[in-house]
Amino acid sequence: MGRQVTSQVQVEAGFPALDRFGFAVPLGRTDAKRVLDVVLSLSLLLLAAPVLALVSLAIVLDSRGPLLFCQRRTGFNGRIFGILKFRSMHVMEDGAEIIQATAHDTRVTRVGRIIRRLSLDELPQLFNVIAGDMSLVGPRPHAVAHDAYFGAAISNYALRQTVKPGITGWAQVNGARGATPNLKVMQQRVDLDAWYVTHACMALDLKILLRTPLEVLRSRDVP
Repeated sequence: MGRQVTSQVQVEAGFPALDRFGFAVPLGRTDAKRVLDVVLSLSLLLLAAPVLALVSLAIVLDSRGPLLFCQRRTGFNGRIFGILKFRSMHVMEDGAEIIQATAHDTRVTRVGRIIRRLSLDELPQLFNVIAGDMSLVGPRPHAVAHDAYFGAAISNYALRQTVKPGITGWAQVNGARGATPNLKVMQQRVDLDAWYVTHACMALDLKILLRTPLEVLRSRDVP
């Protein structure tokens, strides 16, 4: 009963009903974020069309296999969706066990190594944003198999799924990119994601978007 009363107060105050984690999101901010996601994603797709074409051609000429890789990821409130990426490896893992790429991983193609370093393999996720499965900014979604493992080992892991996953996020612009070889590294990334969830606002999203290109250009060891 108390929960129902709280939800009603939230609605009257301009908030939607509480989600299953007990968090409420201002309706105006949600709507504005969605408009920004769609408008900016469409604009980026138009501007990046030549890059998309060149990457597509390079992948097709470099190795056999499909152009795009679709893998099951966990999104907002635990909803499963298929994330789109340019194929950068010889394998297409999406099962109960998924091995993260490592430095000098032989599964990564020649073109794949380049597009992964520049994060060009993530560009097809703009279609995920337009479809509503993702946002431009939010915690990076992980493979379903990894969610099961890390979710059982890290107490605040589920907090990441109280907002839409993003192409970029607070963790990524603070250097938390690439493989997560152990629980300590993942915990550090989850803590950054948790900070974002509790401080999320349009100003923070814009700050992350502005910092993302600089972070992508920074030299880093990407498998």
